[in-house]
Amino acid sequence: MRVTKRNLKGAEGGIALTPETLDDLWHLKYIIEPGDLVFALTKRRMEGATDKLRPEKMDKKPMRLGVRIEKIEFHKFANRLRLHGLIESGQDTGAYHTLNIEEGTNLSVIKTWKSDQLQRIKEAEAAALRPRVVILTIEEGEASIGLVRQFGVEDYSNVKMGSGKGEKSSREEFFAQVTAQLGQGAGKSEVVIVAGPGFTKDDYMKFLKEKKPELAGRARTEDTITIGVSGYQEVLRRGAVDRIVEESRLSREANLLEELMAGIATEGAAVYGWDEVHRARDMGAIETLLIADELLREGREKGENIDAFLLTIEHSRGEVVVFSTEFEPGHRLHGLGGIAALLRFKLEY
Repeated sequence: MRVTKRNLKGAEGGIALTPETLDDLWHLKYIIEPGDLVFALTKRRMEGATDKLRPEKMDKKPMRLGVRIEKIEFHKFANRLRLHGLIESGQDTGAYHTLNIEEGTNLSVIKTWKSDQLQRIKEAEAAALRPRVVILTIEEGEASIGLVRQFGVEDYSNVKMGSGKGEKSSREEFFAQVTAQLGQGAGKSEVVIVAGPGFTKDDYMKFLKEKKPELAGRARTEDTITIGVSGYQEVLRRGAVDRIVEESRLSREANLLEELMAGIATEGAAVYGWDEVHRARDMGAIETLLIADELLREGREKGENIDAFLLTIEHSRGEVVVFSTEFEPGHRLHGLGGIAALLRFKLEY
């Protein structure tokens, strides 16, 4: 995320920014809310020249509009964020319009900013300076490639070695197919983690050094028990991504969720669900609050005073961590009601 201008008085005002990656568009999904005023260059139909022989023609013309947002849609596979609402500034004031926000779109957001939204922008700015990471998990005859996003690990490609009659099923051919997919996924700059059980990953690294030394120079290995989605999570839990990308959001969420589940299993200093979290807050026991981004967004849309609740946690020197529900720990947290807490001490009942 690139921030070009801040014009804030306290929590009020506008921030001009440009999303540069799919991750940035995902961040904007949780930064922009219904009621916000968003300015962006867009295209809107205008009345064109007409004559007596042809019906009136409508052409789309570029213009900068300010839209009071009512609905937000994140289209991950189209690399687009759609912002729908009433035009408040510019042509056709009072009409509805949809702003299509893509990578490289310059926009300004005017609103009353919340602390987690400002923190999210700060994280997105910092992430732009960090190396990007691709995880390849591989075992004999099967490989999976995942792209590490700020919202989770996106499964990019899967390769299996053929075993039918007449198929090229040699190990070298399998490695060549994996390398072709890896080269596309990793581009020219991404760091690669090659992970998996046994010696297959080591043999593959020898192949990669011989065939694609530049790509091999950006790769390092990590031991895991499994491959695929479970393998990605192992890599994150082992801190491999953290060693490449400092303060990785994904690894931290995975570790916090593991700590929470361990505390719940042993009836220790951990609680989940609104009732228990409220009780812990009232006793000043919350050290780290875990809340799912979807729960936070839904609460704000319903007009619930959820931000005042978060402020009471921060005022009592507790930390608030917003989990991505695009990522497996966020899914698990959402299944626990979307909110939980790690405590300074165990509650007595």
